[in-house]
Amino acid sequence: MSTLAFLQTRRSVKAADMPTGRPEAGELREIIAAGLRVPDHGKIAPWQIVIFEGDSRRAFGEQVIRPAFAKNQRPDAPESTLDLEAARFERAGVVLAVLSTPTIPHKIPAWEQHLSAGAVCQNIMVAAQSEGYATQWLTEWTAFDPDVKAALGCKTEHDQVAGLIYIGGKLTNTDDRPRPNFDAVVSHWSAG
Repeated sequence: MSTLAFLQTRRSVKAADMPTGRPEAGELREIIAAGLRVPDHGKIAPWQIVIFEGDSRRAFGEQVIRPAFAKNQRPDAPESTLDLEAARFERAGVVLAVLSTPTIPHKIPAWEQHLSAGAVCQNIMVAAQSEGYATQWLTEWTAFDPDVKAALGCKTEHDQVAGLIYIGGKLTNTDDRPRPNFDAVVSHWSAG
């Protein structure tokens, strides 16, 4: 399949519906390396990646996500809800937290540095999907929670979680969803 054909047919899979499995260590390294091949604005690499696999998914859920949810999101949450939140990263075989960590001040605007982190997320998804893996790029409340952000390594007010990339097993279901109408979102500018 050509790159263009692949990009025109690639799709995300809901984390809750991911097949079990995950890329092996060497393959995951290659996927992440492909993710890093983005415009990084003057070689400043304004991003970091944190990998969650194996037991670290559950441990982060119990030690960080569960207490953050109870403290900052729903102090009255029942145990069943806290259990679901603690298992959030276990929906996929591996979760990559992509942090946008802009250098400020810098001649490259912060907005462009944040966009570079978004490009890392997209490249990782495309790389994993090109190898047949199910992926989804999410943020959800965890990406904005101050305690979760701090535990992930966000150190300044400018650091953000650009995305949580869930990667599961090999994709077998190829159902798609309706896509945006080209003419509804694309236009040509012309002089008045």
